[in-house]
Parts: sequence; C-alpha cells; structure tokens
Amino acid sequence: MKSLFTLLLCCLIFSSCNKSNLAKEFSCSNTKFSGDFEQNTDIKKTFSVQIPTHWKTNFFYNDLQSSIYFADTTKQLTETVLIDITHIKSAYTFDVAFEKIISQNDSIQQLINTKKKKFLFLKNNAFYAVSKGEKQNFSYQIVNIFIHKNAINSYHIKTEIYGDTHINNRLCKAIHLINTLEL
Repeated sequence: MKSLFTLLLCCLIFSSCNKSNLAKEFSCSNTKFSGDFEQNTDIKKTFSVQIPTHWKTNFFYNDLQSSIYFADTTKQLTETVLIDITHIKSAYTFDVAFEKIISQNDSIQQLINTKKKKFLFLKNNAFYAVSKGEKQNFSYQIVNIFIHKNAINSYHIKTEIYGDTHINNRLCKAIHLINTLEL
C-alpha cells in the first residue's frame, strides 16, 4: 500500500512539473493535438514554434517586428483558434502605465477585460490579459500574452477565439502550441 501511495505521489508531482505556468493559469490539463507538426521559424530567426502541418501559416516582417500567424482553416471560425506570435524590437515594462494601455485598447475595441496577471513564461517576465466581447457578430475572446525578453526584445502572442462552444478546450490547445515556443 505504501509503494502504491508513493507511486501515485510521484505521478502527481511529475505531471504538475510538466505543466507550464501558462497552462496552470488557465487550468489546462494535458490537452494535445494529434497529427504531424512542423517547426516554423520566423523570417528574422528570433523564435520558432511547432504548428500542425495542415494549418495555414502566414509570415510577416518589417524593420521593427517579425511574426507568424496561424490557424486551422479546415474548420469553421467558431471551431478553431487563431494565433499570432510577434517578435518586437522593443522592451515591455509591466507597470501601471502598461496596464492602462491594455485597458484603453480594450475600450477602443469595445471589449471587457476579465483577467490580467503577471507571470513567468520560459523564464521571462510576462503579462497576460483576457478580454471578451463581440466581433463580426460572434462572441469573441482574446488572450494577449506579452513577454519581456531583454532591453531590446519582446514578444506578443495573441490568441483569438470566436463563438461560444468549447472555448476552454480551444484555448488549452492554443496554449499547448504556445508552449512549444523557442525564443
């Protein structure tokens, strides 16, 4: 009996250690995708992320930023998730002024912030904000994640979810992909 208890305790500890801070913040279990993945690197080679091979992927860059935008276009908008990961040549400072800008942006887009918090992501200071509202006549939820890498580099991850069904499941699948990010 004692060895069974020890085994269960070890499994519990191991599974909680494998869960990222981001997955913990959104109460995600081990939500995973099936199928084939491809490692995608942005044009400026500042980050890479694993994306399912059947997803549509777009790359963008200019002097100040580089991004990868991806989504499963084989599904309806209300059944998928849209993810945009952008490297920015600038530093974030997660202070009162930063939070005010987040609130102003939500107000402009007629969104209501439901949660915001500082946390650690890939050993970097980070901040996330969850906002809800309506967009294109659909219920809409957006999760913005801001990562401060150093004095001249930051990252912005935007996850958009349309509709009312399976929101947490789709968000957790997005977080699974975001957790493959290599900076």
